[in-house]
Amino acid sequence: MACSAGLVCFSVLLLAGLAHAQAAGEETKACTRAGSVDPAYDRDSRTIEWPQEARRLRADVPNVSREGDRLRLAIDGGTAVELQDCPYGDAGYQYLYERYDDPGRFYVVRTPGLDDFAWTLVMRRTGRLFTVQGAPVWASDKTRFLTVACSLQPSRGTLSIFAPSGDGLTTEAEFELPCATESCSARWDFQSWISIACTPRDDPSKEGKEFVLMRGSDGKWNRFGR
Repeated sequence: MACSAGLVCFSVLLLAGLAHAQAAGEETKACTRAGSVDPAYDRDSRTIEWPQEARRLRADVPNVSREGDRLRLAIDGGTAVELQDCPYGDAGYQYLYERYDDPGRFYVVRTPGLDDFAWTLVMRRTGRLFTVQGAPVWASDKTRFLTVACSLQPSRGTLSIFAPSGDGLTTEAEFELPCATESCSARWDFQSWISIACTPRDDPSKEGKEFVLMRGSDGKWNRFGR
């Protein structure tokens, strides 16, 4: 696509080694008790997180359930995987069920930590785990999804585009976002067109960066805008 007057074209900003890289996922991991239990874990889990999660679990019974610090998710073949909270030390984390994603055939699980935050996607067919930095947002044709990670703490500024591939996920592209100074959001306008709008953190009334990502006929994503 040629650039019109006043439109600056940028080539895709791919992180090293991630262009169409396929990940096979990870197996569930055992909890390593390093450090003391986060004092807020038991209190917040019992009074806030688990009661709210219980409503989401009921929507997908009998495939999902919780018993104490363990989240159980059914996978194909009549078996299940268990995700165990690990609230120990600075690297502690917990699993909170969000929903089942039909297009991707995976469970979406929030995975907050003491000073971190991620999302775990659990494949229904294999039970393998994939970590992403934002909730999946699908294109209209359900062939790929994007995630946005834009925060000061933890320090993140990336838009990622993934596509299901066999039993795993392919990372099609990753673009840097100016999240140190701006708050950014993204939306699918078309199956191969993503619009990004950013707002300055220090003055939301000011104009921030705006650009689009377009997927070419060669499958590569490119950035256009300012």
